[in-house]
Amino acid sequence: MEHIRSDYYGSNRSEMLAFIPLTAQKILEIGCGEGSFSKQLIAQGIECWGIEPDDASAERAASKLFKVIHAKLEDAIHQIPENYFDVIIFNDVLEHMLYPKDNLKLLKSKLSESGKIITSIPNFRYIKNLFQVAVKGEWEYTDSGILDYTHFRFFTQKSSKKLFEECGYKVEMIKGINPTKSIKYQLLAFIFSLLTLTNQFDTLYLQIALVAKINPEV
Repeated sequence: MEHIRSDYYGSNRSEMLAFIPLTAQKILEIGCGEGSFSKQLIAQGIECWGIEPDDASAERAASKLFKVIHAKLEDAIHQIPENYFDVIIFNDVLEHMLYPKDNLKLLKSKLSESGKIITSIPNFRYIKNLFQVAVKGEWEYTDSGILDYTHFRFFTQKSSKKLFEECGYKVEMIKGINPTKSIKYQLLAFIFSLLTLTNQFDTLYLQIALVAKINPEV
């Protein structure tokens, strides 16, 4: 794809390792890129699979992971074993899908009995993005970030939770990650909270981390 940064598929997303259960033995990473994230888990003795549609990235990941399926998730779904994975992880991938809800529903049968979905999702309410859109009136697509031109969907913390609940999951944890280091934007979030008399500090975070499991009551 044109204009994709050279490190787009190579990030190791080490901040997401903290959300992986210590008991996890089999993990599937959707949109694994070059396999840099899952490679860290393989070093811990975990069996890691990946799904990756990009040709070059899938080839590189194949040399690192237990198995890599070179396809889009919807085309690969029948190659994924049933009731197998302790964790299925999306590191900034759901927003690239036209129908994330359909895919989340399809993956329920691929989780083990106590399996979890773990995801990182760009936060549309990130204060820098809000400032650009609401104050400056700008909506400029970029090569990466929240307004990445390859994004089909946009999420907030509230809508992320709703997405999973509507797909039959119970959200166990949701929190902001990768906070802004800008004093200016920290101050703006504080002022925003004062003006609205509500907690607006979710705007400080670039991404949302979410952990969910299948809701047996649905």
